[in-house]
Amino acid sequence: MKTIVINSQKGGSGKSMLAKHLSVEAIRAGDGPVFLIDTDTQGTLTTWHSRRESETPALVDVPLAGLARGLELIKDSGAAFCLIDTPSGELEHAEALFKLADFVIFPVQDSDDDLAAAPATVAILRRVGTPFVFVLTKIKPNTLVTAQVAAALSKHGQVATTFVADRTAYKSRYPKGQTITEAEPNGKAAREVAELWDELKSCLHASMNEGESGNMGARKHG
Repeated sequence: MKTIVINSQKGGSGKSMLAKHLSVEAIRAGDGPVFLIDTDTQGTLTTWHSRRESETPALVDVPLAGLARGLELIKDSGAAFCLIDTPSGELEHAEALFKLADFVIFPVQDSDDDLAAAPATVAILRRVGTPFVFVLTKIKPNTLVTAQVAAALSKHGQVATTFVADRTAYKSRYPKGQTITEAEPNGKAAREVAELWDELKSCLHASMNEGESGNMGARKHG
């Protein structure tokens, strides 16, 4: 099982939106079983899931103190992925989660405020050693500011080439707790999410291979 934490210390970056859409897309792509954990007291992901008629992805209520054991139980149940939604502005909380993660998705809006908030989280990720990728969210396509923000972020780490546009559809409350990818499977947003999930899987696999190569090198030189 691969544990993916979605974190940004800037509020409104799209963490919960990514958690629900990527988890559903993973199932649609045949990459399940997928589980969700909501560690944000605001409970946006939990509220969405309570409206959802589909039994997948499953949402598991796990307290932070018991998260390591909870992840082991989820893994033992046969899960392929577990996506964890997180709160903003709690760096100690984030660090504990990063230590349990195989990979971190770092959503960032194309704004000066988001750029200013990013380095503090990056510093923790570097210290913990968890691989991560920036995902630009709520962007206006083909604008100079988006290109500038992407370039600035690339100095801190990898930036996903698939951007999430600022679409009203992402904010719509679809019946039965559907995501936009289920409600409008042939729309631009659905294609966008599918492309992003494919790219994130590639980033995750690449990071895992690099980690294995590093461990092999350490053994050879140990």
